[in-house]
This record gives sequence, structure tokens and C-alpha cells, in this order.
Amino acid sequence: MTPPAAAQARTLRIGNASGFYGDRFDAMREMLTGGELDVLTGDYLAELTMLILGRDRMKDPGAGYARTFLRQLEECLGLAHERGVRIVANAGGLNPAGLADAVRKLADRLGVPARVAHVEGDDLRSRYPDSLAAHAYLGGFGIAACLREGADVVVTGRVTDAALVMGPAAAHFGWQETDHDRLAGAVVAGHVLECGAQATGGNYAFFGEGGATRPGFPLAELHEDGSCVITKHPDTGGLVDIGTVTAQLLYETAGARYAGPDVTARLDTVRLTPDGPDRVRVDGVRGEAPPPTLKVGVNRLGGFRNEVAFVLTGLEIESKAALVREQMRAVFAKSRPEQVSWDLVRTDRPDASTQETASALLRLVVRDRDQEKVGRVLSAAAVELALASYPGFHVLAPPGKGAPYGVFEGVYVPHGAVDHVAVLDDGRRVTVPPAHDTAVLDDVPEPPLPRPLPPGPTKRAPLGLVAGARSGDKGGNANVGVWVRTDDAWRWLAHELTVDRFQQLIPESRQLQVTRHLLPNLRALNFVVEGILGEGVAAQHRFDPQAKALGEWLRSRHLDIPETLL
Repeated sequence: MTPPAAAQARTLRIGNASGFYGDRFDAMREMLTGGELDVLTGDYLAELTMLILGRDRMKDPGAGYARTFLRQLEECLGLAHERGVRIVANAGGLNPAGLADAVRKLADRLGVPARVAHVEGDDLRSRYPDSLAAHAYLGGFGIAACLREGADVVVTGRVTDAALVMGPAAAHFGWQETDHDRLAGAVVAGHVLECGAQATGGNYAFFGEGGATRPGFPLAELHEDGSCVITKHPDTGGLVDIGTVTAQLLYETAGARYAGPDVTARLDTVRLTPDGPDRVRVDGVRGEAPPPTLKVGVNRLGGFRNEVAFVLTGLEIESKAALVREQMRAVFAKSRPEQVSWDLVRTDRPDASTQETASALLRLVVRDRDQEKVGRVLSAAAVELALASYPGFHVLAPPGKGAPYGVFEGVYVPHGAVDHVAVLDDGRRVTVPPAHDTAVLDDVPEPPLPRPLPPGPTKRAPLGLVAGARSGDKGGNANVGVWVRTDDAWRWLAHELTVDRFQQLIPESRQLQVTRHLLPNLRALNFVVEGILGEGVAAQHRFDPQAKALGEWLRSRHLDIPETLL
């Protein structure tokens, strides 16, 4: 059902009230009461969340969805009904039908008339029988079908995060699957909103410039041509400016083509312009046909993991660490765990004024498919060293029996391999056809570099004095987006921060494949570091398993920066 022309012309205000499972509980009420909205979305899913929900479902087949969402609705469903706000969330996780039933029961108990629909078809565990969760990333047209048929609440399983915005926009404006530019504009808006307060000053490189104590949640004013304005409710904390929107556009993306199941958005065409206080206009977005395959996130149990953090205090830190490693070597020679890794973290300082700042941490991580090899054997060996090792021996916490860890793999299937279905409140099932207009993703020719800055005096200083950054994870890879705020800074950054320079500044990337993407419209570079996160966040391969702070580490590294930029 296509909305009438009057509805199509009207601006559609879509807000976000959740960026992850565990986000601020009160955000749904804040967004409903803070100002005008047409649709309120919530993103509850991530790679790690799918694994957690998979383990929940092993204990209870009726579980598998975000229970927090139900508790929020208990407070807010009546409020949404009174204000005419539709709610769209991927809180269904591994069990969207179960969550839809729970929402109907809640609505009946509260006496709130609510038509509840859900989207299904993403579950592909039958193809991957050894998985805890295997789910295709669906697009937004299933959501659109639910809304066009009058749903007040739509819950989904695994859809792309941006689909939560693209679906309502397509329903409202009557867009079709060939409206690539309009769809791409909504996808960009959805990507900005999906992580909640990250678009309004949260986790922001220049956090001192806005009220970061309690940033509000973002919303987008979408227009029929696919353009939008990113803003927030009046009198909420944080800020919305070119920088906060740029940072979020770079988050967990890569090159110029941002591919999804409905459309491929060209990030190199995005234009950002100020539109008043806490308002950024996003337009110019071009779209292309989506790729011929859908991404499937496969989560499996990888085995068991145990960790001990030995505290080394005072003098001869390196020698103390060597002693512990030698003492544990005999244990591992007998038990032979599959993976043993040591990491000495030099948090100690000379002549420290506190014991904590005089101490370093020696982290031992052991992995194996057999829990016994990482459990009692490791724990007993570490504890037995208490009176027979280096002076001042102690550990941060007693080692445990070993805990399971997960691994993530991204695989791809044809669009037709998925039965994408909108299930309406009355039980009717509306099939969402697969995309028939697709295009293989080719590399975009690299844009020309800007003219370099003329030679001049430089000063050794942290990159972060002139550049912002935001980093994140995609399976075992990490991306680091770096942007600057002036044309002169862009002229310097584009020539200075090459792949070689990046690998010099981030030593652990030197043996890995690093790809640099230029986005001149955003004055930004985006680096993809392949394999730095091992088998994904659940495997806890490194100290920062989601690479959340990789960008801040890069900003802290020193370069020779032109004095004119400082």
C-alpha cells in the first residue's frame, strides 16, 4: 500500500533509543517525551550479542531475544500509542516471533491497542548445524511491508542496522527497490543513528567541545529525496555537528561503497553542511544496486579460555616476567594447550608514588577445545607459584576453571537463499522478494590527492591535536577512520598518513594487510586492518577485542606536524 501524496511529502522524523543490548534504559522514554517523532528505532544486536543470545537459547528454547526491550515497552508502549509513534527494533534477535507474541501479551495486559508484526527469514542455522547462531543480514523492505499494513510495533531478527531507518522511510515515501539514491540516503541516515549517542557526542574524539556527560539520542528528519538532517531533541546533552556525524559515518565502514542487501551507498558522495545549532544536513548521497549476495554472521563455540594476570612490582620487571614464563613452561609441556599467549603490559613507572603505578601486568591467556587443559591444570599451577616465584608475587584475581569463547565468521549466500517474510499482526505472511537488480562490488578508482602543503616548519606532536578518529570491529578485522576539520589539514593528512606511516605508528599492524581508503568529501581516511582481531570479538584475541580504542591510540602517536596546523 503506497502512502498518499500528502504523506509522502511530509518530513519523517525517526529517532533512535538504543545502540546496543544494554544501552541506557531510560532512552526510550526520553525520546518519546523529548519532542516530535514519527518512528522510534532501537538497535540491540551485534556479533557478540548474537552469540550471547544463542547461549541463552541453549538453556531456554523460548529465549533468544532482548528482554530489556520488553521492560522498556512496559513503561513506554502506552506513551508511544498516545503520541502516534511507531516502534521498530531488531530486539527479536534469534526469536522475533517469540518477542512479537510477548509484546502482544504485554499490550493486552496494559490495555494498549497495538498491532504487532515481525520479520523473519534470517535464521540459517540449518545450513550451519555446528553453529550457535547463523543469521543473514536482511534489508528494510520486510519492515516496510509491516508498516504499510498498519503495524504499530515491528520487531525483527538480524537485519542490517541501517534497515531500521531505511524500512520506515521506504514505507512512508513509497520508495521502490530501484530508487537507489533515495534508499542510499536513508541507509546513510540509518548508519548515523544506529549507534545512538555516538552521533551526539558520545565516544567523540573532541569530547571536550560538547556536553558529553549525558548526551541525548539522535534523530533524523528524512525527506522524500533521500536527504536528511541529523539532530537531537531540544535541551538534551551532547552535540551534533559535522565532526560527530563524520565520526559515525566512518564507524565500522571501509571504502567508498557501503554495501547492504537493498542498496549500495556511495560514502564518497555524502555532503555534510551545518543547518543550525545541533543540526547537520546530509545530502548528495548516490546509490547503486546491492551486491548479489547477503552476508551471514555465523557464531560458533571456539573452545575454552582462561586468563591469569600476574602483578609484577618494582625493580627487574623483565626478569620477573621471564621467571614466571619459565616456571609455567613445564606445566604447558605436559598439558599442551592449543594456544598460549603472554603479554607484558608496562604500566609501571620509575620511583612511583603508589604501589599500583609501580606495577606491571603479565597477562597469560590459554585456549583449547578441551576445558580441562585450560581449567584446573592452569589454575593449580598458577596458585602453586604463590610462595615459590618472584618477590611480591600476586595476581589480579584467582584463575577460574575456564570459560567458553566464541568465534565469528562472515559468509555469503545468494539473495534467493533466504525466505524474507513480514508476518503481520493477524497472522498473514507477506513474502519480500529478493533483490533482482544487483551489481558485483568493484573497487572505486582512488580519487586524486589534494595539493600538498608547501614546506614549512614542523613540530613533533600527537596526531590527535589536528585529527579525530573512530575505530571499530567487523569480524576479525578492524577499521580506523581518521578525519580533519580544515582543507589545509586534509592536504597534509592525505599525504602524511599513508599505509606505511600507519603501520609505523601501530606496530601490531605491520605483519597484517592494511588498506587505505580516501573520502575527500569528508576530509577523511579509512584504514582497514585485516585479522587484527583474530576470530572476532568473542574470541578476545587482543587487549581491546573490539578495537574501540585503536583510533585513540593512533591519535596519541607523535608525528612531525606543520606548525601552521597547530
